[in-house]
Amino acid sequence: MKKNSEQQNILLMTDSYKVTHWKQLPQDTTHIFSFFESRGGAYGSAVFFGLQYILKEYLSGPVVTEEKILYAKKYFREHFGSDEYFNEAGWSHILKEWGGNLPLEIRAVDEGTVVPNHNVLMTVVNTDPKTAFLTNYMETILSQVWYPTTVATQSREMKKTILKYLMETGSPDLIDFKLHDFGFRGSTSIESAGLGAAAHLLNFKGTDTLAGIGLAREFYDEAMAGYSIPAAEYSTITSWGKENEAQAYNNMLDVFPTGPVAIVIDSYDIYNALKEIWGKELRQKVLMRDGVVILRPDSGHPPTVVLKVLNILGDIFGYTINHAGYKVLDPHVRIIQGDGIDAAMVETILEAMKKDSWSADNIAFGSGGGLLQKVNRDTLKFAFKCSSVCVSGVWRDVFKDPVTDPGKRSKAGLLKLVKEKEVYKTTRYEDSYLPTELNLVFENGRMKNEQTFKEVRSRAQII
Repeated sequence: MKKNSEQQNILLMTDSYKVTHWKQLPQDTTHIFSFFESRGGAYGSAVFFGLQYILKEYLSGPVVTEEKILYAKKYFREHFGSDEYFNEAGWSHILKEWGGNLPLEIRAVDEGTVVPNHNVLMTVVNTDPKTAFLTNYMETILSQVWYPTTVATQSREMKKTILKYLMETGSPDLIDFKLHDFGFRGSTSIESAGLGAAAHLLNFKGTDTLAGIGLAREFYDEAMAGYSIPAAEYSTITSWGKENEAQAYNNMLDVFPTGPVAIVIDSYDIYNALKEIWGKELRQKVLMRDGVVILRPDSGHPPTVVLKVLNILGDIFGYTINHAGYKVLDPHVRIIQGDGIDAAMVETILEAMKKDSWSADNIAFGSGGGLLQKVNRDTLKFAFKCSSVCVSGVWRDVFKDPVTDPGKRSKAGLLKLVKEKEVYKTTRYEDSYLPTELNLVFENGRMKNEQTFKEVRSRAQII
């Protein structure tokens, strides 16, 4: 994104209706305190991640300029058809008194921390009594932390599933490269690909989404967050022609003579390719090779195809029975399933393999849309809500309690997150003597408590 583009004007990074909210607050409102939480959803906890990126990219430093104020004034005059709605005086005050830095205090749980749902993950309050409008003006951009948090959470849940089957049928130490990110092309933007891919890399180390590595490097000080291997796609196999399918595979083994290599095998007839080409022409070459050949079935009903491929490969290359009593292919060959993979399908495939006595050691998964795109803000029911306002020097509770949906009742008061006997709990400040787990990460335009990817990844680990 170009730094001088319209999309980088912080005055425009909000929902239209928020531009008018400064007129709607009680008179003499000096401070607004708001919080961000998961109200439930698909998983029982959330892996908080991505706020540091948002703060660094959009909020830190002098982000308000005279040029941006004048642009926004004209923009909202045209958008609303009136000069009365834009808070020019409020933004000009921020420019004059704060040099364009945002007078906000933002506290958040350390990134990578796994927090049970229905707990505060972040709080925001303005630090200048003349800028009460600012807290919830920032709701729109700050709430977008829902996406990397949800991907990190979903990826971790998939890791828990794979780890369960590895512990039952094979080797848990293989977990780091069992779920590979194939999601770059299916993402909605370069930015979303980077955020989602980096979130996934908290849990695994395999990725083909380079944007995530770049984001982790630039915003979380990680030199290399993820790894990949040479891999074929349909074009590199089918460009040889159907009659030369064997030559296409043979070429892959020739140009990548050592180390792991992944080869798609269902361009035509997958079972013929396995039995006639890999089973006869290339079998010895695979067994003599220094490195594993990872064959990729990529169409059909995944559990059915995976089991059939495993059984054919077992006949061709042989297998051993491991300590847990499950079959493990010769170490020169493995498979990766990269089509139709989401959290549910991973478990379906692994359960089918277990019932057929195949170890989870034999397979890795690639996931694109199922990993980075099968989520939305309601997956974990994220919400950013005001819980307290200060009017005429007195703090008052703020909450909503819709009679039609008790699940949307919001918290009230000045809130903090505490840890009591290793259990996270949200309380009002006055109700607990324990220190808050929400650390200061942003104060008046400046980053605080910056975290490295290594630190964040460590917190997200499954013990």
